[in-house]
Amino acid sequence: NIGATWTLLKLMEEYDCRHIVFSSSATVYGVAKDEKAKLKESDEVGVTITNCYGRTKYMIEQILTDFHVSQSLENKKEWSIAILRYFNPAGAHESGKMGEDPDGVPNNLMPFVAQVAVGRRPHVTIFGNDYDTPDGTGIRDYLHVMDLADGHVAALRHLDGGEGNTKLNVFNLGTGTGYSVIDMIEAMGKAVGKPIPNVIGPRRPGDVTIYMADPTRAKEEMGWEATRNLDDMCNDLWRWQTLNPNGYLKE
Repeated sequence: NIGATWTLLKLMEEYDCRHIVFSSSATVYGVAKDEKAKLKESDEVGVTITNCYGRTKYMIEQILTDFHVSQSLENKKEWSIAILRYFNPAGAHESGKMGEDPDGVPNNLMPFVAQVAVGRRPHVTIFGNDYDTPDGTGIRDYLHVMDLADGHVAALRHLDGGEGNTKLNVFNLGTGTGYSVIDMIEAMGKAVGKPIPNVIGPRRPGDVTIYMADPTRAKEEMGWEATRNLDDMCNDLWRWQTLNPNGYLKE
């Protein structure tokens, strides 16, 4: 990821293409000092990251920041950069034709839940039910994938002649609302029309109690906010999964 980013930036500079939207991740925040507070773009990043994925995202953010500054210092044509820190994308395109089809065992909760619902896996394992939350399971900020797509369009418009032009912009993409693991499983059960089998397992190393975005800046500066709710995420995900019970066919 890091080497490819540097190659891409050099080629973009060579061909006078100086607008870029980078898909970053909320994992750059690491373990927050106050886990119950909503994370802001001004919060500390890079120090308490718990996995390699988040570390590479943080390193690319640093490359983009340094690159933006260096171009300005060298009196070159300035770059317009938007860094989008995703929280937890979920759902699928409402048509049911496009969705998430992970190779192997899904790492993310909702694709796993969908595979259990369609009969590909026996149950969902909930990793820990002794967190300091109302039902004891971890809380995350889930975002419909189509709201995420709309966020990219808003970012491009913000860079292309908007107030973000020639700037380095950082935005959280989330809803500001948290749902627990049990909330998500029950919501998917509602979409499916039957309970989703689940069992309680031990905590996983590195998991935090609560992880939620403060999306205020994205709304104020580029006019974006999530418009789809939890039911939309689950209904659209289930539509995709029922139309593609074994995922996309692979030759």
